[in-house]
Amino acid sequence: MAFIRVTSPHAHTANTTQDIMRWVILATLPGLVALTHFFGWGSIINVLISCLTAIACEALMLSLRKRPILFYLKDYSALVTGILLGLALPPYAPWWLVVIGSTSAIILAKQLYGGLGYNPFNPAMVGYVILLISFPVEMTRWAIPTTLLSDGQTLPSLGTALQTVFGSGGVDGYTGATPLDLFKTQQGLLVEQINAAEPIFSLASFAGAGWEWVNVAFLAGGLFLLYKRAFTWHAPVSMLLALSIMTFLFYGGGNSESGGSLMLHLFSGGTMLGAFFIITDPVSSAVSNKGRIIYGAGIGILIYIIRVWGNYPDAIAFAVLLMNFTAPFIDYYTLPRTYGHSKSTRATRGRDL
Repeated sequence: MAFIRVTSPHAHTANTTQDIMRWVILATLPGLVALTHFFGWGSIINVLISCLTAIACEALMLSLRKRPILFYLKDYSALVTGILLGLALPPYAPWWLVVIGSTSAIILAKQLYGGLGYNPFNPAMVGYVILLISFPVEMTRWAIPTTLLSDGQTLPSLGTALQTVFGSGGVDGYTGATPLDLFKTQQGLLVEQINAAEPIFSLASFAGAGWEWVNVAFLAGGLFLLYKRAFTWHAPVSMLLALSIMTFLFYGGGNSESGGSLMLHLFSGGTMLGAFFIITDPVSSAVSNKGRIIYGAGIGILIYIIRVWGNYPDAIAFAVLLMNFTAPFIDYYTLPRTYGHSKSTRATRGRDL
């Protein structure tokens, strides 16, 4: 009797969750270096506090759930959440602010839903939004980039930064508005008037002093992740394209109702961090390639709407969480055709019913 081995067409990959998480950690380093160069030690301190808190909360919840702690900690997902939240927070934020945000991200947005793979919302963005709504003053005190410091003034030393973060010092003289803040608070002025009046624009090349290079650094890290195939291009390209189209449609030639130029929206705020490190979360985003295009486009449109007509100067977190709501709906209508079937699973179910 002859036996014939029949195998299904499986997709094989050597990438593990640990590999992808390690690549993400590595890819954030250029952005962290750029933030530190232009704004000082604050972002590094944020990341360290956020990571330690995230790991501690993850271990605590795993212990309460009777799960093997080291096994789950080794997937590095808690560490990545801590890093992304720390990068998104203003430098020199109070330590308790970072702890609250990181605790909320891990416990409320991740572990209470069952852990990695079950969270419907991006944990880092949940933590960020909780802080932004609860502590708006602390969340809008960004440091002035080093290129705008007056003669003889330097960025805070590590000691001064630590004193500020832990409540025994202050860097109020080093804080100021971001480029997106200025366009939000100075509506009624022509774009050229804002650019001429604000040093953050007059000393910058295209999107606000320091901010453009931070975004370029995160873009470089995102391209590295694309090269390593940590995710597909569909969501980030779709988001950036939709944001660009909205800018072209409503720019208005720099008049008093302008929401800012294309370069401002692409290379200021958290645009590139959001495009390549936040919306590409495989758990809370859409699954199919078509779904990712729709998901990314929705985020890009919402970012522009909230930035220009909403109450918040940057909108990455709100846009991501709103589209997290829609991800199951998008998946339902964009399910790909299963191999061996002529129609998608959704179409087959509808016919059977």
